[in-house]
Amino acid sequence: MDDLPQFERWPMSRVQFLAADVFMGQLVRLESFDDGHYRAVFRRGYFHLEEGQEPSKSQWNTLKKRFKRRHRNIFVFRTYGPLEADGNNSEYYYMDFGFLRV
Repeated sequence: MDDLPQFERWPMSRVQFLAADVFMGQLVRLESFDDGHYRAVFRRGYFHLEEGQEPSKSQWNTLKKRFKRRHRNIFVFRTYGPLEADGNNSEYYYMDFGFLRV
């Protein structure tokens, strides 16, 4: 984690508004971390998956692009995925992001 950029802290209400818009009603919660980045936890319904299906790489990339279009300084972490450790048909997914300090 030493290679991560510095993040700017935003008011949680502003981050909540942005994340709620991106996840279109599927946002479950938003977590903040000491280094200034955030974690969005959202329902698998965001991806419109069939039973037993997992999101494709293309679906994840589309989500990342959607996020980055909201603000020019958003940094989306490379790691994302099912919230539960087993990863099989998890009800919730997560994506970490931050706002680059300029």
